[in-house]
Amino acid sequence: MARAEVRYTGGTNRHTRTGNSYRVNTYVDGNTIRKVNTVPEREVQKRPRTSAATRKNRARALQMNMSYVLFLTVAAVVSVMVCINYLKLQSQNTTYQKSATALETRLSELKLENDSAYNRIVSSVDLEWVKDVAMNEMGMVYASDRQMRTYDSTQSDYVKQYQEIPAE
Repeated sequence: MARAEVRYTGGTNRHTRTGNSYRVNTYVDGNTIRKVNTVPEREVQKRPRTSAATRKNRARALQMNMSYVLFLTVAAVVSVMVCINYLKLQSQNTTYQKSATALETRLSELKLENDSAYNRIVSSVDLEWVKDVAMNEMGMVYASDRQMRTYDSTQSDYVKQYQEIPAE
């Protein structure tokens, strides 16, 4: 009979006999050899049988009838129309804002042009020359105190004359 060599490795030894000899299979548990089939097999749970009425109710609940489909279609169309209308209004708002900005820019440009034209006209007129021409060439003189009449007015910016002022 052949001699079987047995070594202790801290694992599991299995002795098998083949013919006249023993064979030792050593399995080592540790970090180099992993255990095979460490997860137990799953047990299949049996479902309770459902009745025919329950299956029929579930199938009916999963089906869509015509009124539900029509309702969903109308809701989708209304939602799309609301979104399109919102986008149109937003686009109009942007257009109006751009046109208002353009008009404000044009207004400021016109004000600047008007102010520069006014300043140019005021600076081009020589008031001393106008006074000299009026007094020397046209014979105008300052009014005397006897020719001036004063009026009390509630409005301070101007006076309207509705008839001729009598001369004294």
